[in-house]
Amino acid sequence: MHSELDAYDRRILALLQEDASLSSAQIAEQVGLSQSPCWRRIQRLKEEGVIRGQVTLLDRKKIGLNTQIFAEVKLNAHGRSNFTEFTEAIRGFPEVLECYVLMGAVDFLLRIVTADIEAYERFFFEKLSMVPGIQEVNSIVALSEIKSTTSLPVLR
Repeated sequence: MHSELDAYDRRILALLQEDASLSSAQIAEQVGLSQSPCWRRIQRLKEEGVIRGQVTLLDRKKIGLNTQIFAEVKLNAHGRSNFTEFTEAIRGFPEVLECYVLMGAVDFLLRIVTADIEAYERFFFEKLSMVPGIQEVNSIVALSEIKSTTSLPVLR
């Protein structure tokens, strides 16, 4: 369901995307509301599922995850019929941060992080390539990161 967001909602969301530890009083002050109406808006946004959760973002390199790989996965005909089996296997791999179903020459795009290329090689041979139904995997190593954000463009 698409929720109608007014200017206050959008400013609240923009602030929370930048710093989810802000109190409702701090947010209220920055958006020009009193604390109670601001708190109610935040609660409504949570109840409606606009705010899905609050997390702490980590710097992957500072915890030793120096390599980022994008893997294009193509399933064979049998694999496509077992879509659920494939997706459950992928959800079970902590190295896979994101997985998207695609239209076109490949079926899925995975974003994978590992400590280094050797760790990716182990992940590939011991886990990913063992998933039934995979016909082909094309791995692309990201050399550097130009932009990475979790913030959606909510302000218009």
